[in-house]
Amino acid sequence: MPGAWPSRGSATSAVGHGAGSPSRRRPSTPTGQRCGMSEPRSVPTHCPYCALQCGTRLALRDGAVRVEADDFPVNLGGLCRKGWTAAEVLTVPDRLRRPRIRAAGGRQVDTDWDTALDTVASRLRAIRRTHGADAVAVLGGGGLTNEKAYLLGKFARVALGTSQIDYNGRFCMSSAAAAGNAAFGVDRGLPFPVTDLGRADVVMLAGANVAETMPPLMRHLATPKLIVIDPRRSRTAERAALHLQPRPGTDLALALGLAHIAIVDDLTDRAYLRARTAGYEQFAKRALTWWPERVERVTGVPVRDQRAAVRMMRAATRAYLLTGRGAEQHSKGVDTVAAFINLALLLGLPGREGSGYGCLTGQGNGQGGREHGQKADQLPGYRMITDPRAREHVAGVWGVPPEALPGPGRGAYELLDALGTESGPRALLVFGTNPAVSAPRAGHVADRLAALDLLVVADFVPSETATLAHVVLPVTQWAEEEGTMTNLEGRVLRRRRAVAPPPGVRSDLRVLHDLAVRLGEPPERYPTDPRDVFDELRRASRGGRADYSGISYERLDAGEALHWPCPETPGGHPGTPRLFLDRFTHPDGRARFVDVDHRPPAEEAGGDRPLYATTGRVLGHYQSGAQTRRVAELRRSDPEPFVEMHPDTAAGAGLADGDWARVSSARGTAVARVRVVPTLRADTVFLPFHFPGAGRANLLTNPALDPVSGMPEFKVCAVRVRAYRGPT
Repeated sequence: MPGAWPSRGSATSAVGHGAGSPSRRRPSTPTGQRCGMSEPRSVPTHCPYCALQCGTRLALRDGAVRVEADDFPVNLGGLCRKGWTAAEVLTVPDRLRRPRIRAAGGRQVDTDWDTALDTVASRLRAIRRTHGADAVAVLGGGGLTNEKAYLLGKFARVALGTSQIDYNGRFCMSSAAAAGNAAFGVDRGLPFPVTDLGRADVVMLAGANVAETMPPLMRHLATPKLIVIDPRRSRTAERAALHLQPRPGTDLALALGLAHIAIVDDLTDRAYLRARTAGYEQFAKRALTWWPERVERVTGVPVRDQRAAVRMMRAATRAYLLTGRGAEQHSKGVDTVAAFINLALLLGLPGREGSGYGCLTGQGNGQGGREHGQKADQLPGYRMITDPRAREHVAGVWGVPPEALPGPGRGAYELLDALGTESGPRALLVFGTNPAVSAPRAGHVADRLAALDLLVVADFVPSETATLAHVVLPVTQWAEEEGTMTNLEGRVLRRRRAVAPPPGVRSDLRVLHDLAVRLGEPPERYPTDPRDVFDELRRASRGGRADYSGISYERLDAGEALHWPCPETPGGHPGTPRLFLDRFTHPDGRARFVDVDHRPPAEEAGGDRPLYATTGRVLGHYQSGAQTRRVAELRRSDPEPFVEMHPDTAAGAGLADGDWARVSSARGTAVARVRVVPTLRADTVFLPFHFPGAGRANLLTNPALDPVSGMPEFKVCAVRVRAYRGPT
């Protein structure tokens, strides 16, 4: 019986083809996606991957899609290998084309849309009736368009009435967002255009490997001297004028030590501190306790390198400090980012044209995705859900009473950890994320997903999470849909449809509409046209910190560069490419120093787990790899999980380059091939997190959470490494 299952149980220059080199050229390659027309045409859009949102053109010739780079400011005509091959995902052999439902025997079988949606709606009604509205949860993604993120949040809070909604950006940008709000009064990844970086003298990168994660950005970093803070000698660190290589989990101590040097050696901008900041004295007392020799003992970074870094930054006329996941993905990630912001304030960088602080947002719509309502504590426009005025405004746009809106819910890991428990959600709807691979303590998370009464996954490929689902809904991809994205510099961009989706595939907006109607909602409350959704988003965001009310499809299609905030004004507001030039967003206009202190990671190496493991990305793959592992060229470049080890560390474990190893933490064991890397710290191993199955790096990672942001400690856990003799 359908729905039955056990109740529980043109080629331009390209960056990154090779080692992220900006000088390599790559011809675009066709895919088998048919465009259904004989005349060639070209559609301008943006890459589906990272937050740079590189400009591309999809050329439709001879029935095939070809990716061409566009001369867009962030990529200057270049793409990385992921961008060049992006169209191949449109036609992968296992593309989802029909809904699937788990039959009585546990196997997923194809079904029709009415059966799938009717089944989901009836199960949701039954679960809500028995266990309450919060027994249903929603998990979104930082790759969803602004329109999808907005309608998903509305659907959760109105159609489902649940507070249990969050998104995978909790694992990406949440620590930097919290620190930015505390320091500046607003959170925007880069409060200046990417192109400003190319005119810098010095750029400090704290925990960011952009040569692999955002290769086209290296075009803007070719001229400045780079200071790179990373336990690994990454491809970015190889290009640095100065590489600081701290022990994993000690970035906060290093930032405090750099601040100490700036204060004691009289390298601060005193006039800036007096005119534009508050809280300096309290933080200075803290920083003075972190003298360079103490910092060297804790971090392993030599005193001479600490002093050289601060002096390079202070001597520069134009300097930037940028943080990435390496600084943020810790149980003290908010404090770590705050310490680096404090250093930037000491040097007088934020809010000064030609200099500044910024965070390198990771996911394609990591910025817009957290601004418009799929985050547990926020409503559209970056409004806080606990603010009565925010609730009144958004409820008015949605046509519901403010008291009908639920309060804040669980953060992403807490939500996943509670699934299927007595007090947690019994049903989960997943849009645009793959937590079975990407979440910390991934084995436990997979068990929690399997414990649900109902797991519904909307995706375009059978991800590892989709294979666990009771119902799988096939949805459109980037080249098959319209919408907007907001890149890392706060610029709102148009995603344009180039090809029709395969027959039987629906948009996420249509899925949300169809489910809402089946749950008794009025059809007009859930538009399916992205333009209509965006116009409603504009109204909902009006007056918020992320005000999009002055942005329209018409202005974007006319080629205007519009960065939020962009309120609706007579004659059209020009947008705000550079924030803070006159004042910060706090009521007094001043930036805030935050008094923070170092503390060890939640888990120290020692005893039978003597090594630190850290995780990250590699050039050829993206996030959980659900897309890139299906592209032949990318799969050839990095076909299997691996673990980087120092030669002495490998030898001590009886391992050589190319051997298979078992890497074990208190939470699980991952199997990976050994890569011997002489530049790695001897106390550290590195694993990329793109691979499924026994190679999942997140089988190891620690879900210890930052108390403010809810960010898990992805970047450091204690492990042991042994030879693996089993089947591969």
